[in-house]
Amino acid sequence: MATAERTGQCMCGAVKLTALPKAPELHACQCDMCRRWCGSAFVEFDVAPEGLDVSGPVKSFVSSDWAERAWCDACGSTLWYKLTVPGHETYAVSAGLFDNAGGFRLTKEIYSDRAPDGYSFAGAITRVTKQQTEAQFASLGEGETP
Repeated sequence: MATAERTGQCMCGAVKLTALPKAPELHACQCDMCRRWCGSAFVEFDVAPEGLDVSGPVKSFVSSDWAERAWCDACGSTLWYKLTVPGHETYAVSAGLFDNAGGFRLTKEIYSDRAPDGYSFAGAITRVTKQQTEAQFASLGEGETP
């Protein structure tokens, strides 16, 4: 289910984004890389490659066999995690770039079993473990993280 376009920006305003979310929902990732990258869980919504328009100084880093992460080169704001598996390319765009997180609710927690003590999302959301998440990537024919 698609939703209306959202516009957002990084902290300094140098990067501007227009995104068409795949669905009106947020996901939170608790993997070690996302927590180190964001300082907490990475909260995002999914966008198809053709649904994202970006301008400004973007830098990226290949963080695993299947993904890269991007940030504003001016202020360092987290922009997106991009799944790079051929045929499955998707952007997980940082919800914090958009007013009121695009107005969406949290529906899924990824790497839920990796959350630090004291991190707990309330409500009835789908919780996906490290093993379940990595099995999904393995089914796409991708390897382990470096």
